[in-house]
Amino acid sequence: MNAYLPVFILMIVGILFAGLSFVASGLLAPRKKPTAAKLAPYECGIVPEREPPQRFPVRFYLVAMIFIVFDIEIVFMYPFAVVFRQLALFGFLEVAAFSVVLFAALLYLVSNGALSWGPAVILTRGMPSRTSESTITRISATKSTDGQAA
Repeated sequence: MNAYLPVFILMIVGILFAGLSFVASGLLAPRKKPTAAKLAPYECGIVPEREPPQRFPVRFYLVAMIFIVFDIEIVFMYPFAVVFRQLALFGFLEVAAFSVVLFAALLYLVSNGALSWGPAVILTRGMPSRTSESTITRISATKSTDGQAA
């Protein structure tokens, strides 16, 4: 029982903190309802012309999931780092397999465009493709204009 005493004390402190936070919020919060002007979105003094979209793009959720997955990976890495010498090769292989699976998932998400934000950018060519003929034409054009200017 002595081993679990700190856990119980921490649980009680956590519950007390959460409960007291709710009570303090109820006591300190404003009593009147906010006006329509307070509830309206504000962006640099510009009145919005249209309502914001009701749904977030799927990419938002994908990035959130990537964050959660790698956050969980870090949580699993701490105990491994603490007992690294005791686990030896077995522990290293287990963590390596775990990391490879997560890295493969990251590569899959990146290849599907999970981290690409905004519309797709389509590049246009500024000049035609370069050939030896076009280079000779360009060089001879610059020589003739240089020769006339001199």
